[in-house]
Amino acid sequence: MSAPLEELIGNAILGIDTLWGGDVMCASGTGRFIADSWFSDEPLPMAYTALEAGAVRQSGGVSAKTPDGSAIDAYLAKVDIPGAIEGLERAGGEAGGLRGEYLAGLALCFQTMWDLAQEILGRGRKVPYERCVHASCAQPPEPSDAREKRERVAQLLGGPADLLSAVDAWRAAHRVPMASIRLLGAAVIGHFDRLTAAHIVPHLPADWQTVPRANIEFLPIRDAWFSGSMNYLGRQRRADGSPEYEATYEINASLDISLPEFLQLVSHEVVPGHVTTFAYMQDLYWRREVGFEASVLTMNTRAATLFEGIANNAILMAYGVTEVDQLPDPDLQIGVLLALLQDDAKNQSSYLTWGEGAAQAEVAAALRRDFLVTPERADKLSGAWGRHPLLGRMYLPAYRAGTRKVASLRRAHPPEKFLPALYGAHGLVDVATLERAIGTGA
Repeated sequence: MSAPLEELIGNAILGIDTLWGGDVMCASGTGRFIADSWFSDEPLPMAYTALEAGAVRQSGGVSAKTPDGSAIDAYLAKVDIPGAIEGLERAGGEAGGLRGEYLAGLALCFQTMWDLAQEILGRGRKVPYERCVHASCAQPPEPSDAREKRERVAQLLGGPADLLSAVDAWRAAHRVPMASIRLLGAAVIGHFDRLTAAHIVPHLPADWQTVPRANIEFLPIRDAWFSGSMNYLGRQRRADGSPEYEATYEINASLDISLPEFLQLVSHEVVPGHVTTFAYMQDLYWRREVGFEASVLTMNTRAATLFEGIANNAILMAYGVTEVDQLPDPDLQIGVLLALLQDDAKNQSSYLTWGEGAAQAEVAAALRRDFLVTPERADKLSGAWGRHPLLGRMYLPAYRAGTRKVASLRRAHPPEKFLPALYGAHGLVDVATLERAIGTGA
């Protein structure tokens, strides 16, 4: 690594990532976990390259059904993860300003993830649910209220007596054929890229005009535990050495999704959502306008909460509106409302599972009934996601928290002031620092 701070950042993030079984250099979302990207061209730190790290990654770390304690102990004897986190926290205090707050927020989240790992290994006390949500979302946990969105869906569907059956029938009538997902994905990406060029790009710095916003390939995969995974790679280079800004999106081939929901998914995952956000981050880093932390983007952090908020508001930003009922088509409104209900369901799964101790069957039934999710989503969100000791406590609440924060600030500020701050033009921000970045403009 080229500088002490960069080494601290790399070892803290990739140390926690390795401990939880992640591999940032894996091209597939099935192998990634905490660290979402490594596109800096910097050499990987000891937290990744140590011989002992490979054994932990191969065993699944603390995410494994039965963690390999000896492999983890050998790794921790070589790599001082708590020391890296403490150093990162000190560096945040020394840096001050927005960057300092961002780094301190990362350290807070990594310390929480470290303590969760110790809990799993039986070496520490149970981490309070409230602490987990506050770390990643900068707010206390709270239940979701689906009533308003559910009532609007019912209104758009003509007031059916059995809303869930009506939604299931609507999805069936608008179902996306997975065999055509690549062709359909390309068409929808083009649609949203044009909308982004019309309603977002004019408010962004001129230097960003040439950054590819959607250099992505759709890859259907079978039997994934997630609905889809955007994998930002960013390691390909042009002849002049500049980035290609490339990514892939792995979509679960068994996903039951309607075309309007798929439109929301593309805006969320690709343009102007995650891929666009990461491309702008990479461009800022490439031009040395932000720090090294912008090249190692993360899950289960306050930054990730903001990224999910951007992605869930992306379809509204693309159309240049602030409310769902301003979208141009009733079916599109239904699709967006159902997608937002699914993210409310993620938060509710977390709250019921970890805040109230509800059984999986009870949670799944509530998600299906109250949030109108598909049976497949109800099962995944109440099970593999909801009961995961890290994702269930730190990540599932992030979708709703980030969405609400971004939506409220979009209503309060004009796009020429809000959008540059949102995408990092005033410095890398997270869900806790975005408002100050908008207010200062620096």
